Amino acid sequence: MFKNLIDGIKTQLTRAPELLEPHERMRSVQHSGSASRAAELLIAPTALMQLSPTEALTIVSYMTPRRIPMDTTFIHEGDKTETGYMLLLLEGEVTVENIVVSRIDPVTVSVLGPGSLIGEMGLIDGQARLASCTASTDVTCAILSRAALEKLSQDDPQTAAKLLLAVSMRIAERLRDTTGKVKRYSQLVQAMQQEIDHLMPT
Repeated sequence: MFKNLIDGIKTQLTRAPELLEPHERMRSVQHSGSASRAAELLIAPTALMQLSPTEALTIVSYMTPRRIPMDTTFIHEGDKTETGYMLLLLEGEVTVENIVVSRIDPVTVSVLGPGSLIGEMGLIDGQARLASCTASTDVTCAILSRAALEKLSQDDPQTAAKLLLAVSMRIAERLRDTTGKVKRYSQLVQAMQQEIDHLMPT
């Protein structure tokens, strides 16, 4: 479970990025190939294109790298306690699943690959998780905790504001997409009902 990963961070407080001085934090990512790759993925079309490369690298300096073993469910639908973080997927695949009303087995919603953000709504509002996420393969990711976000807001308010705006735009885009799907579903239900009424008049 993801709690074990968070506990791993807590036991290594000297390495937690929000506890480092800004110059130490930036020095740790300045000449790091993996940090540069993470920054590139952070501004990929699947993540937050609105950020500049410099801003992305700054944000990555506040993130903690982690590996998640295959078959680990690290976010659980309905969980209200482990919500204070989001992940940037660097390597591997993650399956996103929902329990649909009247079903017991989860339904796969999507499979995410490198460059995907996971859990950004929980980072913003701290509410219950909307889906379960399981590592389909061994996964490498970078975690931005709420504590690190708060530290970023203190150290670099402009970059933090731009990050939050980019995340909000991403959430709004998904909401619009979901609204469109609900409308199409409603139209389909209405058409089916009309067909039923035609075939079986009351």
